[in-house]
Amino acid sequence: MCPTDAISTGRAVVRPNLDEKQHIASTIGFVGLFVFGLVFAGHSLFSEINSSETSITTALPYLLLGVALIIALGFEFVNGFHDTANAVATVIYTHSLPPTIAVMWSGMFNLLGVLVSSGAVAFGIISLLPVELILQVGSGAGFAMVFALLIAAIIWNLGTWWLGLPASSSHTLIGSIIGVGVANALMKGRDGTSGVDWAQATKIGYSLVLSPVVGFALSALLLLLLRTLVKNRELYEEPKGNQPPPWWIRCLLILTCTGVSFAHGSNDGQKGMGLIMLILVGTVPMAYALNHAMPASHTAQFVSIAQKTQQSLLIDSGKKQVEKPEAILTDFIRTKKYNAEVVPALGSIIGNISVEVKQSGSLSSIPGVAVANVRNDMYLASEAIRFLDKSDAALLTPEAKKNLKSFKSEIDGATKFIPLWVKVSVAIALGLGTMVGWKRIVVTVGEKIGKTHLTYGQGAAAELVAMITIGAADMFGLPVSTTHVLSSGVAGTMAANKSGLQWSTLRNLAMAWVLTLPVAMLLSGSLYWLLSKVF
Repeated sequence: MCPTDAISTGRAVVRPNLDEKQHIASTIGFVGLFVFGLVFAGHSLFSEINSSETSITTALPYLLLGVALIIALGFEFVNGFHDTANAVATVIYTHSLPPTIAVMWSGMFNLLGVLVSSGAVAFGIISLLPVELILQVGSGAGFAMVFALLIAAIIWNLGTWWLGLPASSSHTLIGSIIGVGVANALMKGRDGTSGVDWAQATKIGYSLVLSPVVGFALSALLLLLLRTLVKNRELYEEPKGNQPPPWWIRCLLILTCTGVSFAHGSNDGQKGMGLIMLILVGTVPMAYALNHAMPASHTAQFVSIAQKTQQSLLIDSGKKQVEKPEAILTDFIRTKKYNAEVVPALGSIIGNISVEVKQSGSLSSIPGVAVANVRNDMYLASEAIRFLDKSDAALLTPEAKKNLKSFKSEIDGATKFIPLWVKVSVAIALGLGTMVGWKRIVVTVGEKIGKTHLTYGQGAAAELVAMITIGAADMFGLPVSTTHVLSSGVAGTMAANKSGLQWSTLRNLAMAWVLTLPVAMLLSGSLYWLLSKVF
């Protein structure tokens, strides 16, 4: 790349050297981190399986487990170099950091963001999956689901990366999940719309649809506000030669790049964690179906809350027993249609959980043959409580609602947990991915959105809005697109600065945004149909 090419105005500007060779130390660090992650994850996985006294009768499930984990981590690796290039584009094109330093810095904070993430996004993604497939995730259909949605997401991500289009990994993964849900419903002879939790999908869809609008509008407004309050002309000028900006501007840009990288890790990294936990629960339930970290001393409290909740539900419903409560709750969760059997069925499930935990003395002591069933009962109860809370038809007393809320907190703590090695593995995959293949997306964001070179103020405004937006979404458990927020933020600052926009690029970005959902759905649905014939 010629360092003095013009962007489109004919004015010569000095561009960053994106072809700079990596230092041998960074290569050694990359390989060392990869080996550490591999050894740490492998050792932790085998140690936890052995300590759970899981009996190994055939190698096939463990072979599938290994392949599924590799694909899940591969998705996070691709996510790293596909999405996080957005975070470094501004510091690279303002010469605030050399490209190699920028991607290493971003990778490190992506890694840290994953490690401190809450897990709320991870389990929000899982709730989109068809309930019957979650309950039998260790079966052939369950593996077909996981492989189909991950492979579809990777294919689309790699395709858009090759074309240099900043498409959204979050958007892609959600499209893949919806595609599997629709295909599963159609294959079972049901209406395709019944295969997805559309309320949850709509909630997530709003966050994805609004994120580029928020990025564009707020970045433009922030730049205009800066121009009003901060009169320093250097902030709104193109970089002079290849010299870094004044120290205070440079610190601001590095700070916002750091914030976006950290927020991206804490939000996007959770998608891989949720899917890995689903794989582990299905393959080795003895080790991962229930949280063994819950102390035995907590058992009495757990059982007491369960019994109080069951009693209040049975009083409210006026019924003592129903047949096949699991089927009743599964149908309720799938269709969202409330009937008079739902509350007594929930009471029966809670009673079953209470009896099993009380007899065993702790979650870690539940017999191996019962672990998967207890975990499934807890999942059904948690999801049923979530939908009951939204249903006006379920006329529960305030006491029953209070007990349900307490019990849901208990069972979520028992089932919605992420082991340290899973966080570390995803963090390393995302962090290492940041350091590879970033150039294509960086060039698009840095050169092909606006008609003039990115100024310091534009970079800072776009990054600051992205950092705050993604961080807020993480707090509310919503997956948003780093790509959408930041690339639209750069466009917003170009519009506010009257720099002009390259509409051919924006059309391509919009086309990728529009096509992502249907293409991901088609890919994952087709793969699920094909793989379900194989498994």
